[in-house]
Amino acid sequence: MKNRIKKEDTNLRFNILIILVYIIGIILMIKLFELQIVNGAEYRETSNTRLSRESVLTPSRGQIVDRSGNELATTTSAFNLELYKTKSDDETLNNCILNLIKLFEKYKISYPNNFPINNERTAFTIEGEELSKWLSKYKLEEGTTVEQALNYFIDKYDIHTENIEDARKIISIRYEITTKGYSSTKSLELAENVPREIIAQISERNTDFPGVTITTQSTRKYNYDNLASHILGYIGKISEKEYNEQKEIYNNDDYVGKTGIESLFEDYLRGQKRKTRNRNVS
Repeated sequence: MKNRIKKEDTNLRFNILIILVYIIGIILMIKLFELQIVNGAEYRETSNTRLSRESVLTPSRGQIVDRSGNELATTTSAFNLELYKTKSDDETLNNCILNLIKLFEKYKISYPNNFPINNERTAFTIEGEELSKWLSKYKLEEGTTVEQALNYFIDKYDIHTENIEDARKIISIRYEITTKGYSSTKSLELAENVPREIIAQISERNTDFPGVTITTQSTRKYNYDNLASHILGYIGKISEKEYNEQKEIYNNDDYVGKTGIESLFEDYLRGQKRKTRNRNVS
């Protein structure tokens, strides 16, 4: 009798376990159906957005030639450097910035330097009400000295170098990041028209420059200087009016034909932009 009760009890537990397994399996299948079928498209889009960033490929502006085929206006490529946010810590970011600035200074390339303390660290570059507002923005007391303000930003950006000159250089870019912002999909422009020597060094030592991206930009070149300039015309940055009239075609920092052939045949010369996705750097 006891054996029979024990056997029935065992069978009951086994049946309950089987039922629980079936219930869990059904729940998992429903959840899987929801993830892949019901919300699959939405989750894939979210995943792609996090893992990649979309960039625009700007076409080279078309050439202008004479009837003999001689190139009167051509396009050459220039290299720019941009910085994207990565998962690097402050020390890695600061070292990256210092390495970049040393390259910029070696090849005499300008870089963002809007921090309101001069390079010699002897005075503020702003004064009066503007200085007061700036101090208040960073919760610094009125009458804060240059040295005190500098030390505040050294602590803020977790800069550990004992070389105060290097610290000031690092702050110049970190301050630009603070004021303009950047992310894994939105870049901060560091330098334009960078020589190939810098590009080669950054490519070879890419581990020293996390988040730094090399982009190319087309620049206009007139092979005969001012020859027939009144006919060829020139290009310039798009005006606010021009941009508002053609937002679907141009970005607010594009260059367009202003006069002459450059303007008359703008639709043919500007080319078509394309979009591409690049994997985010982590």
